[in-house]
Amino acid sequence: MQPLSSGSYFGDTAGSRQVAGLILTESAYRADTDIPIHTHDNAFFYLVIDGACFEKTRGSEQVARPGELVFHPAGEPHANRWAGAQGRCFHVELGDSWVRRFGAGLSWTEGGATQSGRLTPWLASRMYCEYRALDEASNLAIEGLALEMVAACLRTPDCLTPAPPRWLEQAREILHAKYIDGLDVAMIAKVVDVHPAHLVRAFRRHYRCSMGEYVRTLRIEFACRELTLTDSSLAEVALAAGFSDQSHFSRTFKAQIGMTPGEFQKAFRRCKCRSTK
Repeated sequence: MQPLSSGSYFGDTAGSRQVAGLILTESAYRADTDIPIHTHDNAFFYLVIDGACFEKTRGSEQVARPGELVFHPAGEPHANRWAGAQGRCFHVELGDSWVRRFGAGLSWTEGGATQSGRLTPWLASRMYCEYRALDEASNLAIEGLALEMVAACLRTPDCLTPAPPRWLEQAREILHAKYIDGLDVAMIAKVVDVHPAHLVRAFRRHYRCSMGEYVRTLRIEFACRELTLTDSSLAEVALAAGFSDQSHFSRTFKAQIGMTPGEFQKAFRRCKCRSTK
């Protein structure tokens, strides 16, 4: 098993930058590249920009596609394959100096790639845009976004202890399967066989938000993927994400992401165009 030191990745380095203890690296991979099992000295995220990255860890096999964010704790063994087409991703590595400043006492659970729907990939998309911007404010923006990403990761179910009961995991799975549809707390409570009030309290305690907030986040994550991967209009994305109209979608999106859906789409595509030149 090959250990990789700070800032080292397989593939070709398309660019790199260090900001306040963060090591930011953009990597390109040839089609059908197999990466043997390896570890990294530091915890890191990566955002897939192009291609499909198949990943194998001790406990699972899964694929990350464009717009999806993956997290690995330091020292976690994993292998990758970029299949069928060229790949590109953006790494955000938590270096030693960053961990000393902000990460004291944090513990990460192992278990493989943690993908969009369980993290906040739009934060990484915004960080990628700041990484490409290279203006006087970008370092400050990057540092703040990194803290938000880590906080979001620690709030995902895999990072919380004790583990939620199986019936609560089942309720969360229903939200993931039906978040675009109209959902009713009483219906979900009936399916998992608990009282609605108990379901609501337990959900907030374990997942640090209400069920409504969780569904809203899932819808915005879906919208982010659609805005970066398709040519659908804003109205079409709003409808596909389960919003009643485009104005409601735009208000909710800006409240969570900090920019309008149109601004997000244009910013991400500009960054992607620059990265391929």
